[in-house]
Amino acid sequence: MKNVAIFASGTGSNAKKIIEHFQNSPIARVTLIVCNKPGAGVLEIAKTHGIPSLIIEKERFFSGDAYLPLLQEWQIDFIVLAGFLWKVPAALVTAFPQKIINIHPALLPKYGGKGMYGSKVHEAVIKASEKVSGISIHYVNEIYDDGTTILQVTCPVDENETAETLAAKIHVLEHSHYPQVIENLIKQPDSKKS
Repeated sequence: MKNVAIFASGTGSNAKKIIEHFQNSPIARVTLIVCNKPGAGVLEIAKTHGIPSLIIEKERFFSGDAYLPLLQEWQIDFIVLAGFLWKVPAALVTAFPQKIINIHPALLPKYGGKGMYGSKVHEAVIKASEKVSGISIHYVNEIYDDGTTILQVTCPVDENETAETLAAKIHVLEHSHYPQVIENLIKQPDSKKS
């Protein structure tokens, strides 16, 4: 049984889908919600599902121990970013090689990087008159939205699309694909064991 930590900053709609997906799973369970915003909706979701949450602060995350001892104490095997807006520090990337993944609401490498999240992404896609958008699920490295892509799924961008209508389409893709991709990755045997 693998222990999954979800890092989230917002309402937690993806976190909720992931928690529900693994509720009765024999292979993994969500054992910790890590959040950088007290009062974020995801904390209420964690509480509802009886999952402990950890509020992290910037200084320790980036300049301290990156909460690594606590993650080890919780025996975390896999980290899932679900609307987590901070860059993951090198210490965590090194401690969890190919075990941290993120979902981005556009087709990377386009519309990624610092400051590109939520409606900002959808507005940029529409402004550029793109005909398609979608989601990118990728491994996390020390650079925003830069790790190796695991899966991309597309959706059309209609002529009268707004950031809100595009966001709704993207949410459908996120909710239907992200939990399954996480499961598939957790099921893979560790190739890095020596």
